Amino acid sequence: MDLTFPIEFNVTGTPVSLQAKRARSKEAWKAKVRAASDAVLPEGHFATERPVAVTLYYFTALPRTGDIDNILKPTLDALIRHVYLNDGQVERVVAQKFKPGDILPFADPSPTLAEALQSPRPLVYIRLSDDPFEDLT
Repeated sequence: MDLTFPIEFNVTGTPVSLQAKRARSKEAWKAKVRAASDAVLPEGHFATERPVAVTLYYFTALPRTGDIDNILKPTLDALIRHVYLNDGQVERVVAQKFKPGDILPFADPSPTLAEALQSPRPLVYIRLSDDPFEDLT
């Protein structure tokens, strides 16, 4: 079964950095991302072969948190052979870290993003699209 895009889901918890010393922590985070995506993906789906774009918003619980770039790789790797075949298909990444009190109003948030905005922190919102140019035209 082919995937229908966009795909959106939220992952509760603090994302693990690429620089984390414990491999077990990285694997646990990847499993958490994959489990959260399972909730919105059809059973028996195939990973897409198309190019993808990823939007990732990290809503932190504390003002001082890790670097946004270090959480991208473990999070994107969690979706290999699950949503896309390999991470070379990721042609666009939009990432933003929102500290407590720094959240700007979104003009027209999707239901999943609206849920993320109202949920307890920390939380990561992920949106995948099969059109890497959708916001550029």
